[in-house]
This record gives sequence, C-alpha cells and structure tokens, in this order.
Amino acid sequence: MSTRKHRPLLSLLLGSALSLIQPQLSMASAAPTEDPHAWLEEVLAPQALDWVRERNAKTQALLEQTPQYPRLRQDFLEILNARDRIPGVTRMGPYLYNLWQDEQHKRGLWRRTNLAEYRQPEPNWETVLDLDALGAAEQESWVFHGATCLAPEYRRCLLTLSRGGSDASVVREFDAQDKRFVAGGFELPEAKSEVQWLDADHLYVGSDFGPGSLTDSGYPRLIKRWRRGTPLSAAVTVFEGETRDVSVSVQVDRTPGHERILFSRALDFYNQASFLLQDSKLVKLDLPSDAQPHFWGPRLLVEPRSRWTVGGKSYAAGSLLVIDAAAFLKGDRQFLPLFTPSKTRALAGYTTTREHVLLNISEQVASRLEEWSFAEKEHQARPSHRRIEAPFPGTLSLASLHDPELPQDELANAYLLNYTDFLTPDTLFLAQAGSDAREALKSRQAQFEQDGMRAEQHFAKSRDGTRVPYFVIWPKGAKADGSNPTLLYGYGGFEVSMQPGYSGGRGRGWLGQGGVFVLANIRGGGEFGPGWHQAAVKANKQRSYDDFIAVAEDLIRRRITSPRHLGIMGGSNGGLLVGATVVQRPELFNAVVCQVPLLDMRRYHKLLAGASWMAEYGDPDQAAEWAFISKYSPYQNVKKGVQYPRVLFTTSTRDDRVHPGHARKMVARMSELGHEVLYYENIEGGHGGAADNEQRASLQALEYSYLWQQLGRQ
Repeated sequence: MSTRKHRPLLSLLLGSALSLIQPQLSMASAAPTEDPHAWLEEVLAPQALDWVRERNAKTQALLEQTPQYPRLRQDFLEILNARDRIPGVTRMGPYLYNLWQDEQHKRGLWRRTNLAEYRQPEPNWETVLDLDALGAAEQESWVFHGATCLAPEYRRCLLTLSRGGSDASVVREFDAQDKRFVAGGFELPEAKSEVQWLDADHLYVGSDFGPGSLTDSGYPRLIKRWRRGTPLSAAVTVFEGETRDVSVSVQVDRTPGHERILFSRALDFYNQASFLLQDSKLVKLDLPSDAQPHFWGPRLLVEPRSRWTVGGKSYAAGSLLVIDAAAFLKGDRQFLPLFTPSKTRALAGYTTTREHVLLNISEQVASRLEEWSFAEKEHQARPSHRRIEAPFPGTLSLASLHDPELPQDELANAYLLNYTDFLTPDTLFLAQAGSDAREALKSRQAQFEQDGMRAEQHFAKSRDGTRVPYFVIWPKGAKADGSNPTLLYGYGGFEVSMQPGYSGGRGRGWLGQGGVFVLANIRGGGEFGPGWHQAAVKANKQRSYDDFIAVAEDLIRRRITSPRHLGIMGGSNGGLLVGATVVQRPELFNAVVCQVPLLDMRRYHKLLAGASWMAEYGDPDQAAEWAFISKYSPYQNVKKGVQYPRVLFTTSTRDDRVHPGHARKMVARMSELGHEVLYYENIEGGHGGAADNEQRASLQALEYSYLWQQLGRQ
C-alpha cells in the first residue's frame, strides 16, 4: 500500500526511521566558547542530565499539583488507549498489518488480519511480534519504527527498532511466518540506515560504514549492495553522494514488466538528482532538481516545484504531470497535466491504483478528490477525468491497496479513504476507483460532547497585505467578549499543511472546558502549494512570524480573546515559530508551549540533523544569510528587562533530530536574564516527545495544566 505525496524529504524532519549514530548523542559539535550554556549540548553528560532532572522536578511539582492535572491525564490516557480507535493498516500480500498500543501493550503489538476480518466490528488479529515482551526479554526500551518486507511473499522482513524512540535504530531480519528473528540473518547496528530488498539474498544498504560514509546532516552518503552470509564490511558500494548532500536513497520497483532501480541524491531538502540503473549503468533523469519523479508501471509521474518550460510548453509549480516512461527516456517531453494549481487549489497528495491516479486537492484548506482513469477502453484516445463525490469540507486522506507485484491482485483498484474535520470523528471507507460507491469500514465514536460547538474560517491581513486563513473552533456558549481562553497553533515550514482534524484530547482537555482553539495556515506551509511555502523561506522566513502575529492580532481585534487569555503552541519548526513570535511580540500572549524546538539558529546546522534544513533557513556561517537569520533567532534575541509570559519548553533526551540543547540553552539563557520559565524533558520519546501512551498522556496533561493555569478566567 503506497500513498505518493509531495516533499519526499519531509521524513527527515517529521518521522523517518532514519537516525543518528549513538556517539553523537553524547557529544555535540564543538560549541563556541563565548556561549556559556554550550555544555548543555552534551546530551548525556551527567552534569547536563542533573540540570534536566532538577528542572523537571520543579515543573512537575508545580503542574501536577494543579486541580486539572489528574483529570486531564486520565482523560488523555483513556482516549489514547480507547478500543474504538481506528487501526491504521499497511497492506502486505493477503494481510493488513497494524501496530497497536494500549494499557496492556505500551510499546505495542505488531499484528495482522485480512480484509474480511478487518470489516468486522471486532476483528480477529494475529500477533506477529509483541514489542513489550521483546523489550523485557532483551532488557531494551524498544520502540517499533516499521518493517520493510520482501514481496510478493512478505515473509522476510527488515524490522527497524529504536531505543527509547530516537531516530537512531537497529535493523534486524525477521521471519513473519515463523514469527522470529532470523538466526544469522541481516542485521545492522544502531545508525541512520536506509535499507531496501534487492532479492532474497541481497540488500541495498545506506548506513554508517565508518569515516566519510555520512553526510554533513548525519544521513547516509553511500549505498552498498550487501550479500547474505557476508559481513557488512564486504558490502560493495554502488552509489554515492557528496558530503554536503542531505542523504542518498534507493527505490526498488518490482512491478512485473516494469522492474526498475532508482537511486537519488538529496542535494538539499527540496532538490534531488535521480539516476535510473539501466544495463549496469546509472542514467541521470533529465528533470529539474526540484521535480519529484515517480515511476508507475509503464508511466512516469512528475511534480515540479517551480515553473518548468519543456517540450514547448510551460507547467506551473505544484502541477502533476504524466508521460510514457519509455518515451521519456528516449527524449519525449510531451507531458499530460493531471493537475494544475490555482490561487485557492493545491495538490495535497496523490495515490495510484493499477489503472487510476487519485488526486487529493486542497481547496481553501479543505479536501476535494479527483480521479484520472487509464483503464484501456474501446475508442478511448486519452485517459478520462472526473471529480469524486466525497465528504466536504474537512480533511480526506488516501491510501492505495494495490500491490503492483501481484498481477492478479483483487484489490488492484481499491483504496482506503479517511474523512475527518474539527468536530467529526474519523471514518475510514473502502472505496473502488472508477466509482463513487464506498463502504464504511470503521468509525470512531465521539470523544467529547460537541453540541453547541462550531468551526469557522477567517482571514487575517499580514504585514505585507497577504490574506492568511485560520480556523476558529468555538466551545459551547462562548461569546466574542475578549475573555475566552484561546490556544493558537501553527507550524509554517517545510511545505507542511495544517488541516482540519479531530482530536479527542483537544476536545476534552480544551474545547470541552470552555477553551477556543485556533489553527493558523501561515506561509511556509503547503496549504496553497509550493509558492505559499517558498514565500517564507530563508531571507523571507520572517513572513511566517508576521502571519502568525497577524492571526493573533486579528483574534484580539475580533474580541475572540485578549492577550491575557491568548496562548500559542508549536513543535519542531513550530517551536521555532512560537519562540520567535513571543520574543518579537511578548505583549500579545500569556502562555507559550514550545515543543521540541529549534531556538539557537546560530548553531542549528551543526547540531544533529540540522544541516539538512539549510534550504529552509539558510546557512548562518554565511554573513549575508546570518544577517537575516540573526534577526529572528530566539536564543540571540531574548532580552533582559522585557516582560515575557512564563514559557513552557518541552523536549526529549532521545530526540536525535532536533537537538534538546536548543530548549535547554534557551531555558538557561532566559533564567539568567531573570525570566520565569518552565521546562520538561522526557528521557525517552524521540522527536515525538513520548515513547508510549502513558508518556504521551503525562506530557499532554502537563501542557494543558499549564495552559489552564496561565489562561483561565480567574
């Protein structure tokens, strides 16, 4: 099952199983001696961990004693462990696989069932691997980061296992039929690893092979072919990138009659060079570096991120194009546009079945579906196109069930469709391309009382006049009188869209208690395609913060809230967003939840995976680029004598993507300048901040207890 989307490198920021080698967890790059808090970059140093534990204890003592905390934690844990959650599945052959976590299985059961069983209210699941039992037996805090299984049998799998939730993972070969690890099978030590099956006895591997094998971003620079029964040191290099690249990768396509191997160099976060292996030679694809290719059987799909003029025609940034793959490789450049964006419509993603391309289109930040059919029909000269009737407005997500390696696949044109919005729990449908008919497979029960609540979309005017959309979700009985506790959430980076979605935790912990929730669609995101993102990168990154500030000011102008009752929240790049915003306009807010953030933008590119994001922020070692970065970098701009709200910073010791030193040093800096701050660092959890549902519930309860303490009507 595969869903193709824009921005393939997002996994490097948002959720990849790639990771950092262990030594870098305990030793950061040399920090400038003028930074008195540089020692906090030593993640596992005893002195630094003592500092963390001391601040954790203070924060927990303060927030766990609030009247809200016990109820919030209980509610969050109940929602996270609820049995009516829709099990997300991945198809492999006849099975649908799922990782399930609950109160008895904190790290989860990797389990499977078939479609007929999945249709049942209570499916019969077969456990393939018990992660808690494995961790207990091996005395490791294993977190499951996925499986890559060899088609079409899907018996031999490469399991990715992380200690404590960090990106850093080990890879071990597993027999899904015998349900055991393969004795003497393929195994990789903890590292950033890219692995693909070539055949039953060979892998393509990108990993830490020693000095010179990683990029400056800490990801694999080399791809090697590794034969079963030989040591990793004997693997043969077949592809390599440069040290300044972000990473290298490989895709193995086994579609019968269209077998291909594609190697790629990620030149930066948005540009790549792709090479097709033909007759033992690497042939570079003649595409713009910012265009994403996807081979689909006999065809090639291409997504250009900037305007592309080729073959006598010009295609807009954010388009989706298709061409016969063999013809393209022979020099043909006559593409058929499957999608062309407009000011209000952008391609949020797409998926393919055997005969169809299904488009997920964002229309004013709500989802629409369209379909192109390539089914061979008599007298049909070109593929047909139509709109698919689907729930609206809200967020739709697609996942194909087609397995291209099964020629007689009965699910060849089937796909899963999920719908949700702010006040509608998820419903998962089984749909068939070529038809509007669909079957409701699973629906989530309401997690909070939503009668009287409503969602609205408004627009704020940013500093440069740009109209910035945002959603307001009102609790029952709330009035525009300036007294509503209001939580404003944003991200604004890496072409990631903030879309309507249902959250039981937010419903019970915030909306159900009388809080207003606001979701901002600021520039830097992908809500309106590549242009919306590109308008707020590098020298123009300040536009993200201007947009966020404009939304805050508009909320106050409309008397939805007031500075006394307005709080902001964001994580990762969103942590940088709220950090920069509160430093620039502290008078607008009374609460800030800054999660797993980037904050020291002078050194971000030298910490863990930071170098991979220079296409977004710029290179602070270049004087011209530091000139604009320095104006918003929170760590360098926090000042003494300014009245800031009491900020809550949260991070994870095991976050080896965004270095915990960012949050640590910001807290130390603000404290020395006389500002009151709160800090909580989960020892496990990785970039997600928590490794299991109990940790997630505790962290969320701390955050919402803080928000009510700061923003309540008292």
